[in-house]
Parts: sequence; structure tokens; C-alpha cells
Amino acid sequence: MLAKLSIIVKLIIVFSLLCFEQNVFAIKHKHAGNLHKHKTHPAVVQPVSNIQAQSMPQPELKPTAAAVKMPGFIPAPPDFDAKAYILIDANSGHIIAEKNADQHLAPASLTKVMTLYLIAQALSAGQTHLTDMVNVSEEAWRAGFGGSRMFIKVGTTVSVQDLISGIATASGNDATVAIAEHLAGSEQGFVNLMNQTARKLGMDNTNFTDSNGLPNNSHYSTARDLSVLSKAWIANFPEYYPWFKERWMTYNSIKQPNRNRLLWRDSSVDGLKTGHTNDAGYCLVVSAVRNGGMRLISVILDAKSDEARTKYSEALLNYGFRFFETRKLFAANTKLVSPRVWLGKEKTASFGLKNDFYITLPAGQHSSLKAKADVGNNLKAPIIKGLTYGTLNITLDGKTIASEPLVALQNNQRANFIFAIYDYVIMLFQH
Repeated sequence: MLAKLSIIVKLIIVFSLLCFEQNVFAIKHKHAGNLHKHKTHPAVVQPVSNIQAQSMPQPELKPTAAAVKMPGFIPAPPDFDAKAYILIDANSGHIIAEKNADQHLAPASLTKVMTLYLIAQALSAGQTHLTDMVNVSEEAWRAGFGGSRMFIKVGTTVSVQDLISGIATASGNDATVAIAEHLAGSEQGFVNLMNQTARKLGMDNTNFTDSNGLPNNSHYSTARDLSVLSKAWIANFPEYYPWFKERWMTYNSIKQPNRNRLLWRDSSVDGLKTGHTNDAGYCLVVSAVRNGGMRLISVILDAKSDEARTKYSEALLNYGFRFFETRKLFAANTKLVSPRVWLGKEKTASFGLKNDFYITLPAGQHSSLKAKADVGNNLKAPIIKGLTYGTLNITLDGKTIASEPLVALQNNQRANFIFAIYDYVIMLFQH
């Protein structure tokens, strides 16, 4: 008799809890709808701090095909007679080597990497087109005096396509000012866009005062910031990235070479930009792809000569490719775990990563990696696609070396009153 009474009491409690939660959910849903009407920012990601961590079944790491390298000793990175440098992997963002990477230095014509970034952005947004014709102002024409130039003439019109070649290949100051005026109305307006974009990309130690990189104490950047910009360039505008590998350009019957010597010496190199003034010294940003798709980016600032910046860049690339490997561990939007979800229309939900997940390690160490997905064992519907519900941790020799948020790959709505009773009964008896 007592046992039956106990079951009845529990069922009454379940029914009461169910009614209470359904009402709470309705209120929350209505409140969220009101917030959505008055705010334009996306919904706040659901916190996971109150979810009990649970070790889920582990997805198997399947590295991309590559020659197996045995772990060995990694020598110290090379050092050069340059004020600053950095070497990073373009996919993982891992810093392989650096020296004075946050020191404010004059970037010279490396500034034009940002100028070209804004051109690519405008083309992608349909704000300009390669066939658009640009009027050459006297200011643009005069900008070519005393420095690199494309030899455009005041009062003429030049296509956006030709101006891009004039900037990327010939490093023309005149072409740069012409396109800046075309896109923003004035060079100063364009500089404002450059600085806004720098902040958006996280280039916190960079400030531009012109579109070319002429000497000015208030015009500076760092090796790290320029690597961030280069990484964003390659990731965001791959269709326009081939601008940087053109060896020659011809305009006004004048043929000019690309000053990036590595484009001629190393077939794996496909960008990006040289720079030089007396204040900045010899600067170079280079990117190359080897080893089945591994891409590195090197930045050299204030070397003593053209040949020095070329040799230093080549040495950095050789060091990175020889002693490090980058693997794509998991693809974006791929199910990694599917834990139990209570009170949902579906009994489970799929979780994965928003972006492809790469990791860079010393050669031969990837085989020792382990993946662990930490999600809650008390997840309740609704599960909202794109929100974070856990963490994917990558460990090496027992130490966590990388973490990425686990997001829901699809929605799992709340079940109706009848179907939710079963989950409530199980949850009540479990706890």
C-alpha cells in the first residue's frame, strides 16, 4: 500500500513539475520574442557552466594523408639581423617563431596589403567592379613622384583591374591613391576605413595615416598584426589572392617586375608584398604552400637589404616546413558527439564545430593527440542551432593544448506535454 502511495505521489509531483516548466518555458519564449523585437544583436549563447561535465565517446582523429615523420629534436628558430619577424601557420594561426613581433615599426609598402584587402572587400560586396574606370586626379598622379609608381597620367581613366596590378605587382603609390579616392571619395576617407578594418581584425598595434606607407611617426604596425592581416586576406578572399603572385605588369608601355624575389626562386611561394623606405628598411610578407597543403606566412621588418629580407624569409619558411606539421583534425559542421537531450522532440542532438579545426605541432607528434568532447549529461530542450553547449579539448601527453566550442548543428524543439511526461518520470527517478 505504501509503495503504491509513493508512486502516486511521485506522479503527482511529475505532473506539477511538468505544468510549472511548461509555463516557465512559455514565459521565457514570450520574453525572448519581445527582446528580439527591440534588439538587433543575436541571442546570447547559452551558458554551460551549470552543466555537469561528462566524458563522451571520442571521435577518432584522422589526420590528412602525409609522410610520417618521427618525433625528434626541434632546433631553435633562426635569428636574423632584422628588427622583427614572425612565422605563423595560415590555417591554425599557430606561431612557430617570432622576434619583437609586437614592436611598433614602419611597414612601408606592406601598408598596401590593407589597401588591397579593402579593394577585395569592395569587389565582394559589389561596391566596385574590375571593369570600372577610375579618374586619375592630380593628387594621385603626384603620389607617384619620388617612389614606386604605375605611371598613370592625370586626367585619364584607368580600370580597377589595372590599378590592382599596379598596386600588387608594381607597388605604385599613384595607383594606390587613385583607388583610395575611387572607393572612399578621398584618401583620408579611405585611411579611416583602413583603421576601422584594422580594429575589426584585431590589429590593435597598427595605425595608418595614408594608403601607401610613406614615412610618418604616427604610421606604424607590427610583425604580428601584419601576419593577422595576411591570414585574414588568404581566408576571406581566396578568389582574389592570386593578385599577389603575378611576376610582371605592363601599363603605359612600361613593363615592371614584382619585387618579391621569392616568386622567382621558390615555386611554393605565391605572395604577398614587399616594402622599403629609408625609415622602414627592407620589409617582406611571404606566404607559401608545401607538404600537401600546409600554408605558412612569414613577416620580416627592417632588414638591411633586399637580398637579406629574401634570404631571411626563405630561411623561416624552410624552418617551419621542415620541423612542423599542420593537420586538419575536424571539419566544420560535422557531427562529433550526439548526447542525450531531455524533454526534446528528438532524444539526442548533434554537436560539432563552426569552423574547420587545424592544429600545428612539431613533426611526428600528431599521432599522440587525443580528443575529448565535454558536454552536459543533463541537456534539456530546446537546443538551438549554432549555440555553444560544450567544449572539444585536444590533449597531448595529458595536457590540453587546444580547445574549441561545441555548437549545436540543428535545432531540437521542446516535446509536447504528453511525450515529455516519460522524460520527467525518468529524470525524477534518476535524481
